[in-house]
Amino acid sequence: MDPRLKIDDLLCFSLYSANHALTRLYRPLLAPLGLTYPQYLVLVALWEEDGQKVSDLGKRLDLETNTLTPLLKRMEGAGYLSRRRNPEDERSLIVSLTEKGRALQSEARHISTSVIEAMGGDIKELIDLRDRINALRLRLDQA
Repeated sequence: MDPRLKIDDLLCFSLYSANHALTRLYRPLLAPLGLTYPQYLVLVALWEEDGQKVSDLGKRLDLETNTLTPLLKRMEGAGYLSRRRNPEDERSLIVSLTEKGRALQSEARHISTSVIEAMGGDIKELIDLRDRINALRLRLDQA
């Protein structure tokens, strides 16, 4: 390893610290809704496609079942979603939004706008960055 290597030279650190900054940005935006960032991601995935199997939701969010299950239990306890046995496969659960969970979508509309503004507001640049990061993640998954 190059002894002159600095932390700021590492792409992994740049991604890591940018992720933390983004999470800190979301925290005050989600607090009035009573949501954590992972809970928000679950809701966004369910707003996109309601009635998903836990396993599919975990794949979509890149979360292991042992991380996702307690998160879903807390959200069910808060009344945002329900979990029920899959009638086609009793071993799996289907996660669906409740009315309270659906209603949060309209309350959360301002979040994306606020985040985009904080990132500089250049949609084209942000989409390009997102696509490049997704391509990198795919390459890393295949490595």
